[in-house]
Formats: sequence, C-alpha cells, structure tokens
Amino acid sequence: MSLWFNMFLLRLFGGLADFHEDDRGVGVVEIILILVVLIALVLIFKTQLTSLTGTIFKTITKNAKQVLN
Repeated sequence: MSLWFNMFLLRLFGGLADFHEDDRGVGVVEIILILVVLIALVLIFKTQLTSLTGTIFKTITKNAKQVLN
C-alpha cells in the first residue's frame, strides 16, 4: 500500500475514534427522546387524562365552595 493510502486510513479511523468518544450532544438527544416518549403517552392516554383532570377540577371547585360557605 502506498504511504498516501496509509495516511488516509489513519486519519479516517482516528477521526472515527474521536467521533465515537465525543459525547457533547448526548444530553440533548436524551432530552429529545424523553420529550417524544412523553408526547406519545399524552396522545395515547388523552381521553383518560382529560377525564381525570375534569374530575379533579370539579372536586376542587366543589370543596372550595364548601370552604367559602
């Protein structure tokens, strides 16, 4: 093999090793994945969440009226 090809391979694999060890963007990727999962859960359980929050707010208003009276 030629010297040029050896230098090319050395740079290529050295760059890949640096890329593999570089973890600066890992936090951003994790946050995006967590947000995607949370949005999917909200979309899946939308009707149940709407019903639950409606019931909770009805109970809060009913108890607040009792406290004020």
